[in-house]
Amino acid sequence: MPPSPGAARVARYAGLAGAVLLAVAGWLGGALPSTPLDATPPSVWRSDTGPLTLGAWLVGTALLAGAWWALRRGAPSTRWAYLTAGLWALPLLVTPPLGSRDVYSYACQGWAYAHGVDPYATGVAEAGCPWVEAVAPIWRDTPAPYGPIFVLLAALAVTLGGGLVGAIVAFRLLAVGGVLLAALCLPGLARAAGVPTRRAAWLALACPLVGVHLVAGAHNDAVMLGLLMLGLLVSVRRPGRPGPLLLAGALLGLAVTVKATAVVVLPFAALAAVHGRYTLRALLRDAGWLAGGALGAVTVTSLLSGLGLGWVGGLTRSGDSEQWTSPPTAVGFVVDYAGGFVGREPGAVPVTRAAALLLLAVLVAVLWWRAWSGLRRLNDVRQRVPRLDAARPRVALLGAGLALAATVVLAPVFHPWYATWPLALLAVVASRTTWFVLPCAAAAFLTLPDGANLARFTKAPGALAVTALVAWLAVWCLLRLRRAP
Repeated sequence: MPPSPGAARVARYAGLAGAVLLAVAGWLGGALPSTPLDATPPSVWRSDTGPLTLGAWLVGTALLAGAWWALRRGAPSTRWAYLTAGLWALPLLVTPPLGSRDVYSYACQGWAYAHGVDPYATGVAEAGCPWVEAVAPIWRDTPAPYGPIFVLLAALAVTLGGGLVGAIVAFRLLAVGGVLLAALCLPGLARAAGVPTRRAAWLALACPLVGVHLVAGAHNDAVMLGLLMLGLLVSVRRPGRPGPLLLAGALLGLAVTVKATAVVVLPFAALAAVHGRYTLRALLRDAGWLAGGALGAVTVTSLLSGLGLGWVGGLTRSGDSEQWTSPPTAVGFVVDYAGGFVGREPGAVPVTRAAALLLLAVLVAVLWWRAWSGLRRLNDVRQRVPRLDAARPRVALLGAGLALAATVVLAPVFHPWYATWPLALLAVVASRTTWFVLPCAAAAFLTLPDGANLARFTKAPGALAVTALVAWLAVWCLLRLRRAP
């Protein structure tokens, strides 16, 4: 049921006020190149504009997250959702980078490549980037963890920008383009899955993480999501057709060459590509076109960049940051704390991270098998109930959304903008939304405008809280399995 006009109006303008306050916080203390990189909440508070910056940031985030939460069951209409999300994004288009300094890493990696340096073999400090002081210290000596298509885009942004400010503008335009592409795909995916478009558009576009981190922060996740959703839409709309499936595979492959985590979606896109009855022969036939397009895109971009597959090695350094916001890392912290009482040296974090990645591989396989089995069961039902054709894309898209959610939860590192990956897909398929909307709203409060992550200053209590939550979820899942027939 749509919200009342009065409630919708209050939510729209409360969110707009929040976006304006966040933009003000950005100008007062955003992630500017000159901002001290060792800032902590107390030192930010003691600065001349510290209280005003933190106040505007916290109140703005609360207003934006509260307005989004208030209409989580759906906006009054799809058009209303698009207009409101766009209205909220306007102040965030003209503010300094917010919540992260990653855009400066992008600029330096693009500068290095444009000047003949391999960003997969050399850190930006060693490459001689003139803007290296703006890059977070932890990433100055690490190789680029992004795929070749994004390195090419980064070099183009730096070349066209002509300087740091121009490059930041170019990266923000790239991010906005990714968000707009995802927005264009939302109605088609929602209709294919049988979900109201007014709800899907609101959840996916009005989320504070989208405005703050994808638009203002200019994260390349926006480009990945745009390509991912367009590839899935083509798969859903044109199953069984070689040409469209090659295109869909190429789009999905390009998404992987922006951020490798998109690869977990490919097995589920293969399910969406099947036309007619779900048989092994049909899967190999139709998914083969999709796989060919994806492999072709990865191969061509790797060769076009002249860097080959060097980007795969860069992924190993993305886990250098250790924060309790990643559940496997939090559990490792707690194990190390417990070991410290008996004199053991810390070293559990790599072990818990490796175990989580193994669990992720198992979970993705289980999710795929459940989706495949469910679609196989639809073969006969479909003969009697033609409208169940809508269940086919829904099953595939839900599997992809859950695989991305599992990737975010079990990855060695978690940053708030990672939550936009599953959010974009779950918004178009999920019947219940609180379980993923609530964590997204909470994640909006994890960073400060200058890019400082609050997890850095709450290591022990955060690790204990997350570990307790993991333990509770494990017990709950075991009890559910025991009660299952």
